[in-house]
Formats: sequence, C-alpha cells, structure tokens
Amino acid sequence: MEREIITTADGSSTIFIPQWNESYHSKHGAIQEAYHVFIKNGFSLFEGKPVSILEIGFGTGLNAFITLIEANKLNTSVHYTGVEAFPVLEKELNHLNYCNQFEKEYQHYFTEIHQTDWEKENLITSNFILTKNQMYFQDISFENQFDLIYFDAFGFRVQPELWSVEIFKKMYDALKTNGVLVTYACRTSIKNAMLEVGFSVEKLPGAPGKREMLRATKR
Repeated sequence: MEREIITTADGSSTIFIPQWNESYHSKHGAIQEAYHVFIKNGFSLFEGKPVSILEIGFGTGLNAFITLIEANKLNTSVHYTGVEAFPVLEKELNHLNYCNQFEKEYQHYFTEIHQTDWEKENLITSNFILTKNQMYFQDISFENQFDLIYFDAFGFRVQPELWSVEIFKKMYDALKTNGVLVTYACRTSIKNAMLEVGFSVEKLPGAPGKREMLRATKR
C-alpha cells in the first residue's frame, strides 16, 4: 500500500496510509501521544527497576527511541522486543524528523535502532538491549516474559482482528504476573476482550485529541 510522510500537530512526523485513512501515530501529535500513552502511563511505573518490554507494532521505532532516552535519563535497564510484520523502509525513515526533536546526544540512536539486525539481541546502550522480530502478531508465543507491553497496532477500524480475544490472550500469556499492557485505544469491545482473557482493566485520560485510553494488568 502507498505510504506518505505527514507532519502531526506537535511538529513531529508520522507515516500515513491513504488507502486506510490511517496513520502510524496520532495526527494530534506523534511524540505527544507516544509519551503520554507509553511512557507516562506505562514505562514510568517501573522507574528504578529493570524492565522487559514487548512492543506490538514496532513501526517507525519512535516508542523504542523515546524509551531508550528515558531509560538513559532514569538509569533504568531495559530489554526491549519489537514485533513488526512489515518493517518501515529506509527511504521512509530518512524523512522522519524525530531526531530533530531531541538532544543531539541521543539523535544517532534512532538510526542505530533501525540499522541493527532483526531476530538478534542488539546492545544499543549499556542499559538498552533491543530485539526486533519480523512476524505476524498471530504468531506470537511468548510466555511469562515481559513486565510491560506497548500495544500500538493499527486501529480497530482498519484491523479489528488485531484487537481480538485471541490476540489479547497471547498478550496475557506473554506478561509476567502483575505485568502491564498500555494502549492508546479505548473501545468497549477492546476492553471486553481484555477482561475475557483475565486482565484487570482501567480507563485513563487519553493523549491529546483522544478522550480515554486503556491500561490492563495481569493479576
């Protein structure tokens, strides 16, 4: 499918798919959304503790990039696994402006995140280890491995099968006890799918342009 680079409301870029009228991040602000959903309401819960993170929808690498930056600032050790069926192309990455939004000392890490090999553990910094897996979400089979899941799949409107009981059961199994899943979405059918597989679910204020988001915990 055709993909375009667009600028979101906070000045950061994202990828837009005209055929679906769907973007990789919120048009109200890609970086704002990433920080609000995944850092503020997810990663910050683990400050001062080693954390193992699974990202569903590695996409542009923005969530991994900002997590690396925050891990460095907080001196937190992170093992980060990103799952993506259709990796972003180098020519698309070259037109994303995330590096320009952060301190120069961090900018080269965005390139390094994307240049590292897939299906292999990569030491990006002394406290950030990255593994990228090219696979369909339906093929995930992790068990009791992660403290935190960033669930950043395309929206329910265009890919409802990614927000199903089947997928959330895989997420539940992948988490350790008391592990947390955060997502930008807040739809009744999504919440019900999470509840059906055993999650405790709470609604939280959403990122700019969205009223609510969901956070689920494995008890």
